[in-house]
This record gives sequence, C-alpha cells and structure tokens, in this order.
Amino acid sequence: MVNKEKYRQGTITPALLIIASAFIIAIYGLLFILSLQFDYSNRQIASEKAVNIAEAGINYYQWHLIKSPGDYQDGTEDPDGPYIHDYTDPQGDVIGQFSLSITPPSQASSIVTISSTGYTNQYPKIKRTIVAKYGKVSLTAFAFVHNSNLWFGKSITVNGPVFSNGGIRMDGTNTSTVQSAKQTYICGVESGCDEDGEEKPGIWGTGDDETLWEFPVPPIDFAGIYVNFSQMQGAAESEGLYLPPSGDQGYQIIFNSDGTFNLYEVTGVDYIKGYTPEVGCQDLYQVILDKVLVGTYNVSDTPVIFVEDTLWIEGTLKGEITVAAARFPLGSYTTYIYIPNNLIYLAKDGTNSLGLIGRDDIIMTRDVPDYYEINGALLAQQGRIIRHHYGIQGCKSSGSDKNKNEFIFYGSMISKDRSYWNFSSGPGVPASGFVKSTLTFDPDMANDPPSYFPATQYQLISWKEE
Repeated sequence: MVNKEKYRQGTITPALLIIASAFIIAIYGLLFILSLQFDYSNRQIASEKAVNIAEAGINYYQWHLIKSPGDYQDGTEDPDGPYIHDYTDPQGDVIGQFSLSITPPSQASSIVTISSTGYTNQYPKIKRTIVAKYGKVSLTAFAFVHNSNLWFGKSITVNGPVFSNGGIRMDGTNTSTVQSAKQTYICGVESGCDEDGEEKPGIWGTGDDETLWEFPVPPIDFAGIYVNFSQMQGAAESEGLYLPPSGDQGYQIIFNSDGTFNLYEVTGVDYIKGYTPEVGCQDLYQVILDKVLVGTYNVSDTPVIFVEDTLWIEGTLKGEITVAAARFPLGSYTTYIYIPNNLIYLAKDGTNSLGLIGRDDIIMTRDVPDYYEINGALLAQQGRIIRHHYGIQGCKSSGSDKNKNEFIFYGSMISKDRSYWNFSSGPGVPASGFVKSTLTFDPDMANDPPSYFPATQYQLISWKEE
C-alpha cells in the first residue's frame, strides 16, 4: 500500500528551496548594497581626510618659511621635488602622506606658490590638492609706515592704514586704522609738546575716530627691511636702465603720458636754503639751471631704473616701473631724490605703478605747484620724505614760495626717519608747507607692490583647491 502522506510532505521541498534561494539572494544583494554604501562612505571620509592632510602640508611649509625664509627646497638639496612627508594621527600612527611642490619667488617678487597633495594610506588613489600663495607683507599695504614719532595736523586727512614704531599724535582725520608699536612714548617738540618731553599714550590727539586707533601692536623690524640695491643694479643693467655716476650734477626723468620718458643729464644747478630741526640750515641744490637730453625711452622696455647719482623726477606715468637712487659704496655718498613738479599716474585704475626708492631723503622742492600731487610708493630707506622749512629767519633764499595750497598723495610713504612737510605756527596757515593735505592709500599695491619693493613677514595671499 502506498503511503500518500509521505508524498504529500515531500512536495513542500521545492517551494522551500525557492523561498530560501530568494531570501539568500535578497540578503546578499542587501549586503552588497550595504558594502558599496560603506565603501562609498569610507571613500568620502578618505577624501575629507586627504584635503585635511593637504592643508597640513600647506601649514607645514608656512612654518618652514618662517623658520627658513629663503629655503624653497624643504631643507634638501633637491631643487625640483616633490617633497613627501608622513602624516600621523593623534596616536602617532602614520595614516597618510602629503606631497609638496614649491615654486620659489621670481627675482622681482616675494610670492611663493605651494602645492600640497594629500592622501591616506588606505585609499592612496583618492587625492586632494591645495595650492596656496604666500607673500611677504608688503610695506605698500599701508598709506604710512614709519620708524619714528608722527604728527598728523588738523589739515591732514589720511585715507588708508597708518603704522609707526613710534608714537602718533593724530589731530587730523583718519578713515582707516592707525597703529603704534608704543604703549606710551615721550612726545617732544617735533610733535608740538614741551622741550622737556611729555609722556603720552601710543596714539593720542584730537582726531575724530579713536575706535580705529590700535596700540600697542607688534613693531616692524626696520633693520630687517632690506633693499637689495646690488640686485636692482644688476637687473637694471640686464633688463632695464642703469645710470652710472654722471660726473656732473645727476639725472632728470620726466614721464610722458604716452608711456615714454625723457632722460636728461643735469649739468647746472642752484641752491635754495631749507631748514629742518634735525639738521638745521642746508643749501639744497634742487634748482636745475642746465641739462642735456640723453634720450627718450619706453617705460615698458625699462621696468627698473637704477641711478647712481642725484635724481630729479616728475611727469605723468603710463605703465609700471621701479626707480631707485643709491651710490656705491653705500653710505659714502648722499643721493637725494627731488620731486619738483607733479608726479602722477595717467589713471588710478591699477594699470600704472611707480616704486620710488631712495637710500637717502626724498625731497619735495620749494617751488612745487600750488596744487601738488604725487602718486606712487615712496621709500626713503635711511632717510625721510620731506619738504623743508623755506621761510625761517636766517635760512631762506629769495622768493616767497614757502606756502602752497594743497598736497595730494596717492600710494604709500615709507621712511626710517620722521617724514613731514608742514611747520606749525599755530592755527591757520602753516609757517611753511601746505594749507591742506590729503593722503590716500592705493589698494592695488597691497598685494601687488612695485618690483623689488621690500616686505616683512610672510602671509597668506590666496588659497584654492585644484
């Protein structure tokens, strides 16, 4: 007799197999999807870690530049790189690497480009790259940078940052920050205080906006501000215009609005007496009597001019140029720069730039126009930017041009010694100088200074991921 119950029980097996197989397939599919999701998440985490590692490489080389400012080879003898470093987690385990490529600054710039590529050991093919540009803080990031005490009178308006290692008396108008490295200082007659000196706050005065006054702040090391005159001379000889000692009175440069300039050799001069409290009465040979045309040059063909003699400079500049005056051996000769007339840009639109560097004083002459304007970054490395007192008793020449109506400046003034152009005689018209002065910072020069202009410490200019 056939057992029908036995056969009925066996017919369930194929259905169970089908159900079990479908379940297993679903489970494996789900596990596969979960594993893909898990791997995707891990890759996302690895990508985030890679960019963090790349950023660590940027931070490392910024620190390296502070420690070794002139090393663009990561402390090695390999000029090309890349330079690879391990990256560790807080427990000290190596979890990845960053690879550095360094582009050193050009001869005429301070900008270093750092490319850092980061990746983890677990996912070495997942890489992120950051490119950062660092440049030394340009002195042209300020309207004024001085190493001594300053006094801004009531008739002066400053539209731009001001910094001094000394104290600052601010009686004028400031529309940007005013910074002093002094908590307090001794104010003397140079700032309208008593001869015996008075202790004053780092910044004080009757200026309008004290909320912009900051003191004390870290000083700028003027001893470390290095102008490489030898390098500039070499660059002028190879790619610009080098003017050796004339054997006469010096040279005159007059910029023309068509992008050229006329160069003259000065063969005859006359003096005008001028006075400063620091030096006393001087015979200033600032008046040109005779000159001979040397030639006409294109600004674009002479991006740097180096003059080993006294220089007179004026005109309307179209283009970008750096002009320096110093004579070797440095310190053995005095090379003044005279600005007897307006020295301006064709347009203040960022396409024109003048760097004017003197080892000694940069002087505004007596007979400047009644409305006098200078555009550019002016640096008196071992001197000052000044217009002398041309009317003091016992120290004045014939003529009555001691006072002028207005001085307009656009750019940056930087000097080791105190720069000034007004002499006070109480409220109203100055004893000698300008009735009104307006000084405006050139924002285009903040991160794009004239070639060969000195700078201070490194700071980040730009950061981007590639």
